[in-house]
Amino acid sequence: MGVFFDYQNVHGWARRCFLDNAADPADGHIHPLAAAQLLVRRRKFAGALERACVYRGRPNPSKQEGAARANDRQASEWGRSPLIQLTRRNLAYPRGWPGIPPAEKGIDVAIAVDMLRMAIADEIDVAILFSSDNDLLPALEAVRDHTDCHVEVAAWTGSNRLRFDGTQTPYCHYLGQSDFESVRDHTDYAAR
Repeated sequence: MGVFFDYQNVHGWARRCFLDNAADPADGHIHPLAAAQLLVRRRKFAGALERACVYRGRPNPSKQEGAARANDRQASEWGRSPLIQLTRRNLAYPRGWPGIPPAEKGIDVAIAVDMLRMAIADEIDVAILFSSDNDLLPALEAVRDHTDCHVEVAAWTGSNRLRFDGTQTPYCHYLGQSDFESVRDHTDYAAR
């Protein structure tokens, strides 16, 4: 079983759902391995976590030295587990930066490619996608339609939930405030 995290989407929705507007911008992070293990335990059908795949942007150190350092520290922490597979792609900085924030580029494609590749190669029998980004629906549909891999999604209670048009599928693991608190990462990676 593989759990796929659209990390910035997961982090952003956690902030919107469970934190107030005055919360520090760095707050709302989670431990992906703990969240993946929670999802596996919650499943109706038994299974083993094969990998937790985390996808996120990485700030450019020459533009955001502190943010890049914190991102690298967090990545190093996650990398301690052999179950974590981390994919980071450099953020894209628009001409109006710093007035216009940088954006992730290629994250959705990386998730889609990996999920489909792993399902086709029979590396996973279940794929759980933790994201509220509708752009990832075609990847879920491709895995559902062209492999034997079962697909499920996860979302924070109060966030958007991915579903196939006109249905209540795939199954959604809703995670609430207490779940967020149980997997929350309070580490200040910028201060270390």
